[in-house]
Amino acid sequence: MAGTDFSVAIPELERALSSIEAVLDPEAKRREIAGLEEQVAAPDLWDDVEHAQQVTSRLSRLQADVDRLTSLRSRLDDLSVLVELGQEEGDDASMVEAEAELAGLRKTIDALEVRTLLAGEYDERDALVTIRSEAGGVDAADFAEMLQRMYLRWAERHKYGIEVFDTSYAEEAGIKSTTFEVRAPYAYGTLSVEQGTHRLVRISPFDNQGRRQTSFAGVEVLPVTESTDHIDIPEADLRVDVFRSSGPGGQSVNTTDSAVRLTHLPTGIVVSCQNEKSQLQNKAAALRVLQSRLLEKARHDREAEMNALKGDGGNSWGSQMRSYVLHPYQMVKDLRTDFEVSSPDAVFDGDIDGFIDSGIRWRMRDHVEA
Repeated sequence: MAGTDFSVAIPELERALSSIEAVLDPEAKRREIAGLEEQVAAPDLWDDVEHAQQVTSRLSRLQADVDRLTSLRSRLDDLSVLVELGQEEGDDASMVEAEAELAGLRKTIDALEVRTLLAGEYDERDALVTIRSEAGGVDAADFAEMLQRMYLRWAERHKYGIEVFDTSYAEEAGIKSTTFEVRAPYAYGTLSVEQGTHRLVRISPFDNQGRRQTSFAGVEVLPVTESTDHIDIPEADLRVDVFRSSGPGGQSVNTTDSAVRLTHLPTGIVVSCQNEKSQLQNKAAALRVLQSRLLEKARHDREAEMNALKGDGGNSWGSQMRSYVLHPYQMVKDLRTDFEVSSPDAVFDGDIDGFIDSGIRWRMRDHVEA
């Protein structure tokens, strides 16, 4: 039977995995794990809850990284044995199984190879995603809600944790804005390439004349702050407003003024949270969002200073980065990488790994060329 040349394919995967291991350095990770396990075993670890959470979270991530590499190495070794036995015995069933395992390994190793490109200051952190409707009226609000579902479905596919902090619903349909957190290793580094302006072209379901409409939505991705970031926000710098939480169409979902809006007076940054049950919980969540925005502002300020010294204006993340075309043809295309697919329905259902991977590779090439 015609099939893959395993004598070429397996050594290619061996080289790719060895390259990944050289970057991720599992032996160094094992040494760090041993040190963290000693800290976890200390009886006074939980005297400092924040520190304990950092230690256990770091330990969990390192163990997951090492386990993933160990599993891949084992699977690759087992694949070699399966191919050898299948070829010796002329076992077609074993060779079909080997083809399927090769495809699965290639996909997993390719994805992990992209992970090795995530070496930014905050790339390991959880991500704070904000989506806002822009030009296009009700179609833009509907598009913003479509993007929210797309990212939430993507996170669900990968079994990542999600917490929605705030959603502001539009009058007729869709949303004005939403902010949610994605909790996963390297969530910020992974999703940061999604930042920018997204464009939708379709026959508007809200136009009784059936005309084609172009609408826009903006995606902002920030790293979640940690206690070590030292974002000090004096109470005097904050204006706190409380209001009643509301759902789609302005329907009340809460009979008390539990939603909280925070305004950071020195910068004018405004954040709100209404998805928690109490005013205190909403204020705490809003503070986390505000801290992330201030952390990102500080990072941008530092980059602007460095770019000014280099005489380089830097890249604009606010530029249009992806088009979703539903009429007159079907296509989703990344305008930076030229990666495209002809199945918008799958993309809106969370199948965006191809776009994310190509975006990470593009960003790395762009930085190297710069």
